[in-house]
Order: sequence, then structure tokens, then C-alpha cells
Amino acid sequence: MTTVGLIGLGAMGSGMAQSLRRAGHTVQVFDVRREVAAAFAQEGGTAHETLAALGAASDVVVSVVVNAAQTESVLFGDGTTPGCAASMKPGSVFVMCSTVDPNWSVALEARLQALGLRYVDAPISGGAAKAASGQMTMMTAGKPEAYALAEPFLNAMAAKVYKLGDSAGAGSKVKIINQLLAGVHIAAAAEAMALGLREGVDAAALYEVITNSAGNSWMFENRMAHVLAADYTPLSAVDIFVKDLGIVLDVARASKFPLPLSSTAHQMFMQASTAGFAKEDDSAVIKIFPGIELPGPKGS
Repeated sequence: MTTVGLIGLGAMGSGMAQSLRRAGHTVQVFDVRREVAAAFAQEGGTAHETLAALGAASDVVVSVVVNAAQTESVLFGDGTTPGCAASMKPGSVFVMCSTVDPNWSVALEARLQALGLRYVDAPISGGAAKAASGQMTMMTAGKPEAYALAEPFLNAMAAKVYKLGDSAGAGSKVKIINQLLAGVHIAAAAEAMALGLREGVDAAALYEVITNSAGNSWMFENRMAHVLAADYTPLSAVDIFVKDLGIVLDVARASKFPLPLSSTAHQMFMQASTAGFAKEDDSAVIKIFPGIELPGPKGS
């Protein structure tokens, strides 16, 4: 039996771990919040207190942390606590689910290969609800021998597992293009709703019309519902798009490729972050627009 470990029981990781358990796998888990890992294991699975212990117990390790720096720490330690790479068995697989610079992902595959480990570049999309129901999307790239071990677990976690290449980087390239569109669409949705509010249009009526018209987008429909409810609970925070659009622009800058819309959207998220909304839902980018009165909480 091939065993699976999952690192990071946040909004996405907890749902992915639940999907693995629901598919009948015994899931090894680690989270820096030990009580969260212990709570998960109460319903099945094993909570490990160290990354090294999880690495030793798993043939496939799935990492669901925020960024490249956290992934580095998970694998190679932070200078005081060892990571999982040193204890993973030769031939086992590391599945990286964060949004990162594709060139960094390519380099990571080479580093792991030198340690006798396999790698799948596997960024994810879909949000917490789809992660919990096993309906999210994975944009993957990896060598056939890595897929051979990891594929049953990928299929348990995602409704769509796209194989985009036989070496690292392709999955991350597609993910950052997805994030380009997501960030620009959220920024455009916020701008449209802000203009409507400035011009005195009823926000609920505007939402109803746009979501049934050609100007609609998935992001308008999803994120502007948060604005109408005045609910800025961070399902995906403003600072996620500060990071992700920053990666998009870094990649494009390396080849001198112009991205005018991405640049503007990135500045909008930067402004929202600096204004104090960094940890709020990314729909809070609407708060940067002056002279508008946003909907209040229902019942207020």
C-alpha cells in the first residue's frame, strides 16, 4: 500500500485531506498548529508532530502551503527544525501545490532528483469548497514515474487533473496565467461595482442585472456577492494577489513581455494591502475607491 502525507491544513489543505480520507486512504498530516492536525486525526488518519516523522511515514507527500519560501522550509527545514526531504524514502514523491515562479519549480525538481526523490509540480485552483468536495482543479507536470505513485491521490483530491508536461514548470506556468485572469477579473469587478455605487445604482439590482448579462464573469458573480453581504472573511486574501500577480509580473519582466492590465490590478491590490486590508477577502480591493458607500452587514 502506498501511503500519503499532507502538509498544511489550511482552507485548501484541510479539504484535500478530507477528500483523501473519504477515498479510503490513511492520511498522514502535519500542520504547525498541532491542535488542527490532532483534530483531523480524531476522525481517521495520523497526526505527526514533526515534518521528519511525516516524511518517513509517507510514499507521497502533498504540500499545501502559501508560497515558495514555506515550501523550502517544509522540505529542507528552517535552520532549527529539519524538513521532510531528509527523511523521505528514495523514490518517494513530493507534490507541490503552491503558486510559485515556474523557474523556481524547475530548480526544485532538480534539487529533489539529486536527493533521489520524485516531484510533481501541481498548483491548485477552485477554492475551499471545491477542495472539500474533491472537485478542484490541479495543473500538473511531472515525470511518468512520479505520476505512477501520485496519480491515485491526485484523482482523489481533484475532479480535473491536467497533465501539462513531463517535467516541472508547465503546471506553474498555467497556474500563474490563471491567477493573472483571476486577479484582473476581481479588480475589474470591484471597479464596476464601485462605479455603480458612485452613480447611485442599487447594488443588489446591479448585481442581478450583471450576473444575467454579457458583462458577467465568475469572479464578479462570486466576489461581488461578498461585497453585497459586507462579508470580507478571507476565503482568498488581498495579499494572495499581491503575491501571485507579483509572480506573474516577474515572469513577464524576465522576457520583457508587457502586461498592462496585470500591472494595474497588482497596484490596486498593493494599495488595498497598504491601506490595511491585507488579510481581508480579496474582494476588499473595492475599498480603495473614494467617495462610495459600501453595503453594510445584513440586519445592520
